[in-house]
Amino acid sequence: MQLKILDIVSVFMVLFAVIDITGAIPYILELKRKSGDIDAGKATIVAYIILLLFLLIGEPFLRLFGVDINSFAIAGSFVLLFLGLEMVLGIEFFKFESLKQSSIFPLAFPLIAGAGSMTTIISLKAAYNFWTIFIALSLNMLLVYLVLKATKMVERILGPTGILILTKVFGIILLAIAIRLFLSNTGIQLPNAP
Repeated sequence: MQLKILDIVSVFMVLFAVIDITGAIPYILELKRKSGDIDAGKATIVAYIILLLFLLIGEPFLRLFGVDINSFAIAGSFVLLFLGLEMVLGIEFFKFESLKQSSIFPLAFPLIAGAGSMTTIISLKAAYNFWTIFIALSLNMLLVYLVLKATKMVERILGPTGILILTKVFGIILLAIAIRLFLSNTGIQLPNAP
């Protein structure tokens, strides 16, 4: 087995784009506002374990329940849809009874380790070896941890108004991602605009 730096960089970039932790900063700030604080270490470790398990046994695990990747991705799109609606409309679908809970759900799952990142890992397995994906995923999780730790600094820089604007914009982006994930896994084609 030979590891190629270019392959690791390619897989890292794909996972970075799908996980999109920097784009999730507005939601993380909103989550902190609702629950008080988040545990960056716990959220990162849980997301990392979920994604590693999916790398190792994702497809067989889903097959055990008779679930295909497309159905799994569609279910994930609904969760993202509700997260986006929460951010844009200011209504609350997900209740947080404790700080520990919000670090796991919805932060570690489905925001970091969501349907998009899980299906991407399975797709990457067709083109890259396990160690290439493992290293790229590990580097992404390190970046996730650093971004989660830096949210207090971002919060100070943006202020309440900046956070509100960013939250609404990211909510709309999250809605668009949910719709794209839904459409791409159902095969529905939207007509092109004139």
